[in-house]
Amino acid sequence: MKRRKFVTTAMAAIPLSINLSQAEAIQRDDKGFKISAGQGRIHGHIQLMGVNVNILDVKVSGRDTNGDIAVFEQTGLSPKHGTPMHVHHSQDEIFFVTEGAYDFVVGGIRHKLTVGDSIFLPRKTPHSWVQVSERGKMIVTLQPAGQLEDFFVTVSKLKSPPTDKEMAKIFEDNGMTVVGPPISVE
Repeated sequence: MKRRKFVTTAMAAIPLSINLSQAEAIQRDDKGFKISAGQGRIHGHIQLMGVNVNILDVKVSGRDTNGDIAVFEQTGLSPKHGTPMHVHHSQDEIFFVTEGAYDFVVGGIRHKLTVGDSIFLPRKTPHSWVQVSERGKMIVTLQPAGQLEDFFVTVSKLKSPPTDKEMAKIFEDNGMTVVGPPISVE
């Protein structure tokens, strides 16, 4: 008898959760917004301190989309540096190179990207990238937004470069896991 009541209650809640998601989407600002070139939304420029010292500008925050998507512009100021091999447990990523050159390793395969190239990184797939050129720039899109924005804000507040262990904890605290060292420029 208790099981029947539980199943009935659980089934009744499903349409409610769907309707709440639709209601949240309806409550978004219907006017949109513009972010000018060289500007970051909410945080201004985020100067990273950690695996690199790049500048990150939030173009579309997960807060703008109820967590559906986030878009960042990353200005690469760290030649021959990138990220450790890591996994996003719940987000797909797309990188679009607008300046410079980068190498990516995704699922064990190395890809060389230059201006105009894009790469898709499926969630749960180990990946890393390294900036090959002296300077670079990429547009990074995450779907769903996840916690990467919080990761960047946390890393920007560091007073000194973190140890590998400290960096791995920051990754873990923000929905990612470090699974290997950074890749190097070939």
